[in-house]
Amino acid sequence: MVLAALVMGSVVCAGVALAIDNGQFENVPPDIRAWFKSVIAPNGVPCCDISDGHRTSYDVRDGAYWVPIEGRWMAVPERAIIRDRGNPVGEAVVWYVHHRGDIIISCFVPADAV
Repeated sequence: MVLAALVMGSVVCAGVALAIDNGQFENVPPDIRAWFKSVIAPNGVPCCDISDGHRTSYDVRDGAYWVPIEGRWMAVPERAIIRDRGNPVGEAVVWYVHHRGDIIISCFVPADAV
């Protein structure tokens, strides 16, 4: 189980190499930057970094969160929902990667997370 979490963390964070900071994050306050770096999914896998998180709108359908990603609405898997880290951003944030032609949601923090 631990090995599977580590492998998934490697896959999820593999997108970090593609996430380039071209200065678009230089005006992010230190506390917000620290929050992005500290968010960890319920399964123990880090969500990665500020450049990997996407502010997003969301909807709740039949008790499940749904987020728009690249033009399509996707259900957020329960394993990705983070409810105990707060949310200083004020908007929902979703972390996802492309893997083998699909989109994998690794983490999601709703706007009202406490």
